[in-house]
Amino acid sequence: MARRDLSGALDVEVLERFTQGDVGVMDEVLGLFQEQAGMWSAMLDAREAGWRDAVHSLKGSAAGVGAHDLAQACASAETAEKELLPARLGAVHDALDRTLADVAAFRHELALRSLRG
Repeated sequence: MARRDLSGALDVEVLERFTQGDVGVMDEVLGLFQEQAGMWSAMLDAREAGWRDAVHSLKGSAAGVGAHDLAQACASAETAEKELLPARLGAVHDALDRTLADVAAFRHELALRSLRG
């Protein structure tokens, strides 16, 4: 996997600006995002008491790493009417899956970059 494998779910330019292009910092930020996403994804269910906190936290983190579609899906779920919530949370899961795939691809590219020096 490498940047050519990115779907567009992760806006790498946002991350590069945020980290001033520091490969180590980018990798660390993305690693933290992956860890947190793992914790939050279990709570992205309307039957879970903490779903709103999980969506809100994920929205902020997504915006910080350049995952615009995920941040928007989270914002939409956060304000959803009760009957629309399951579908909106489903959209969050889908956007999260796409984002995590892009994160994995970009972290692979970062690893290759660091090997090349």
